Amino acid sequence: MQCPLHDLAGGKPDRWIGKGQPEAEHHDGSSSRWGRFRRRDFLRLAAAGTAGGWTGLLGRDSFGGSFTPLRRQNLADRAPSAPVAIRRCQSYDPQEVYRELSAAIDAVGGLRDLVAGKTVVVKVNMTGPVRDFRGRPASETYHIHPTFVEAFCALADQAGARRIVIVEALYYREPMEEILQKAGWNLQRLQSAGGHKVIWENTKNMGSWKKYSRLTVPWGGYLYPAFDVNQWYEKGDVIVSLAKLKDHGTAGVTMAVKNMFGILPTALYGDDAPNEDSLRARVAILHLAKRKVPDGVPAEVGPEIPTDPLERVPRVTADIYGIRPADLAIVDGVLSIKGGEGFWNQGVDLIEPKLLLVGRNGVCVDAVCTAVMGYDPMAPHGSFPFPGENHLQLAAEAGLGTNDLKRIEVRGLSIQEALCPFRTPPEAVPVGACDNYPAFVPQYAWA
Repeated sequence: MQCPLHDLAGGKPDRWIGKGQPEAEHHDGSSSRWGRFRRRDFLRLAAAGTAGGWTGLLGRDSFGGSFTPLRRQNLADRAPSAPVAIRRCQSYDPQEVYRELSAAIDAVGGLRDLVAGKTVVVKVNMTGPVRDFRGRPASETYHIHPTFVEAFCALADQAGARRIVIVEALYYREPMEEILQKAGWNLQRLQSAGGHKVIWENTKNMGSWKKYSRLTVPWGGYLYPAFDVNQWYEKGDVIVSLAKLKDHGTAGVTMAVKNMFGILPTALYGDDAPNEDSLRARVAILHLAKRKVPDGVPAEVGPEIPTDPLERVPRVTADIYGIRPADLAIVDGVLSIKGGEGFWNQGVDLIEPKLLLVGRNGVCVDAVCTAVMGYDPMAPHGSFPFPGENHLQLAAEAGLGTNDLKRIEVRGLSIQEALCPFRTPPEAVPVGACDNYPAFVPQYAWA
């Protein structure tokens, strides 16, 4: 793999988008502390409402009000566990990323048995428009870095993958390759790294397929029983979630699990759905319940339909992850942002964790990521860092994977060695300001 054509120290990609701003200071290394509820308090409260293995999910005292109770069988104690590897990665130098990613993947079982002879679908995190932030490109702040994609494609090719498909629901009408190039991706280098087996598709609609695939939620869904998605998410033999290590204004944190929220096509779930040419965000339907899904698309279930995005987004996230959990989760934590998932969040700043994390269970990976960020992955609903429900807890209770650190084997760096505190409770975004919807929506509503 060749060296990329950019100056890592200066942070300029092959092609620059937008005007830079002065670079902010990096994280201050301050220690984290939890919100007013600790895990033992949550367990005590949950136990009081437990009967025959069924638990009411309550909370949000620390933020005021209460969530709509959920009644589902709690499978958290039986949720699967898988090892998570943590590696130090100082920069986006291609050789370093390749070396550390290879070592991390080997530490959790390797690739050959997973991808040999198979079509590998890689869901990359490229949420929102391509824009610089504080003098750095999107790939060094809130998007996955293309060097990670190149390194993974090289490893997948060497492990015998038959085909590699890069997917994301992008808010653009231009061909996907044009958007990737504008974002600083070197597609020629990517193809070479992947043995010329790499293709890509914008999954904001049907794309190259003639119809959608309907994938069902195994437990019936916290909010939705099924979703209609681009067929690559069904036809792919292997799904890889290639995510960024970030905070999230509504979900608290966003890594491998929340990354899969982006598989839903804006054509069916966007604010102007149904529209195969939609460039609108999925806010009105999924976040706010102000619109219904189009006729024929699986609608919400349950006697009580919540309208609070702090309830809805975590539940939808767990439901989406349930329809096709990632077979491999890779998290880019070399350079990132804290305080939100993108430049549109108020109070976002730069941070340099200089890490990468890998595992075969996305919930386990995200639990370790959350701990590395200085947070408790089992924090009760409505407790820091989760302004609303804890989607990792919902995923665990659905049996998708454990978020209990005592049950997860960490390989490579320890959590303590990798610790890079993102925020402390006083920095938590107050309820009602977790997503700046009036400013947020127009960013995605281009004609």
